[in-house]
Amino acid sequence: MDTKYVFITGGVVSSLGKGIIAASLGKLLQARGLNVTIQKFDPYINIDPGTLNPYEHGECFVTDDGAETDLDLGHYERFLGVPTSQANNVTTGRIYHTVITREREGAYLGKTVQIVPHITDEIKRRMLLLGQDGRYDVIITEVGGTVGDMESQPFIEAMRQLQWELPEGHCMCIHLTLIPYLSAAKEIKTKPTQHSVQMLQHAGVMPDIIVCRTEHPLGPDLRRKIALFCNVKPGHVIESQDAWSIYQVPLNMHAEHLDELVVRQLGIENFNAPDLERWTRFLENLRQPQKTVNIALVGKYVALQDAYKSILESFVHAGAACGCKVQVKSLLSDDITADNVADRLAGMDGILVAPGFGERGLEGKIHAVQYARENGIPFLGICLGMQMCVVEFARHVLGWADASSTELDANTPHPVIDLMEEQKKTTAKGGTMRLGAYACHIRKGTLAYQVYGSETIQERHRHRYEFNGKYAQDFTKAGLVASGVNPDTGLVEIVELPSHPFFIGVQFHPEYKSTPEHPHPLFKAFVQATLGI
Repeated sequence: MDTKYVFITGGVVSSLGKGIIAASLGKLLQARGLNVTIQKFDPYINIDPGTLNPYEHGECFVTDDGAETDLDLGHYERFLGVPTSQANNVTTGRIYHTVITREREGAYLGKTVQIVPHITDEIKRRMLLLGQDGRYDVIITEVGGTVGDMESQPFIEAMRQLQWELPEGHCMCIHLTLIPYLSAAKEIKTKPTQHSVQMLQHAGVMPDIIVCRTEHPLGPDLRRKIALFCNVKPGHVIESQDAWSIYQVPLNMHAEHLDELVVRQLGIENFNAPDLERWTRFLENLRQPQKTVNIALVGKYVALQDAYKSILESFVHAGAACGCKVQVKSLLSDDITADNVADRLAGMDGILVAPGFGERGLEGKIHAVQYARENGIPFLGICLGMQMCVVEFARHVLGWADASSTELDANTPHPVIDLMEEQKKTTAKGGTMRLGAYACHIRKGTLAYQVYGSETIQERHRHRYEFNGKYAQDFTKAGLVASGVNPDTGLVEIVELPSHPFFIGVQFHPEYKSTPEHPHPLFKAFVQATLGI
């Protein structure tokens, strides 16, 4: 079967959940036996989100091949269970960088370089790139931003051209829009959706299906009205009410026949009924927890939930697998001091110290680590969280009061965390960290080996600083063991405290690989420890 393409656009307002709709549709098509991938086109001029503050754009998700990408790729991987790559996330910045570089190389033979055709041609090339080798039956493309935005216009124009260029039945558009409810008038209003669709049509793109985000049910009359004024077929107006969990959305979309409409629109024959048994079982476990545990997430960006999206979702997956609800209490590390740490962490069954960059809030993370270590509370440190548990141990167990990370104190006499050697001559910030999947060898008989059940694992990284290996023997003698190392470089990947009920820090990011159907073993073991299992 030739590769088919589905484009998903958004209108009226941002943050409607295009990524969740894209992931849900992908899950349903995958459950029908189709090979599916999803890609995201972002309209901002950054090359990638790697240099953005999480408060700007949420979490930066990292792929196996080292791409720093939009957080929606995390949704894609969690729903589909299929790794994404560099090719799955493209920004306006990357498009323009490619075109300008080619122009400097003389690739356009002296022609005037313009948005049409040069920018749009590069967008189209990227849109079709994943379909070139025939691996996928369907490629879903989420177009970031909102229809009508100046930044999105080249992407919409590229879609228009592809609708014309691709063979009949190989391309379709789904438009996600908002149906607001005016409480004063007690009315559901369709006019914003009509205007949004009209803007899309004025750009030459005709949506085949309209998905309506709404807080209230849409009756048959309203659906017919939307279909009539938006020029789509009756039955192609889909209701998407707020769901109790994002993982419920695929089932809601299936009940609305979204996947059936798509396969018929694309002319896909001999498709199977979707097999959603495992997904449904996960939802049942998620909806009916037997217990509740409270876990503190100590971080620098807790004011924005999306800043730690993958961590929060990993707790959802692990909680469902353990039959419990994980209630995460987000604590700003800047506000934690030696005097108030006991009050801030009172009643917590577990403590996770989160990743991050820069010196702000590091002392608060160190206080949280010390509290977990001294009080026998299950602890998990991720990336910077692992580094702070090393600093804390050096200060309060080894007795090196001046120990620190050179990220916090460049002149510390005991740099137990130091800049990686290959990073010391690096001045550019974007895409220059240790990124992507690397191997880790785990020592038998350790907590890490018990968690993973394997001597060799692959995990994703995003960091510049590392455990300073020259202090390894001092830490081992005092009780903090390096239980996992990179087999090629000797970089310490995992540290743990055998004398503690559950105390482990990892340099990598396990949250990037957790899915509902395959919870990450480290998060699952951590939740089990908080339950006393």
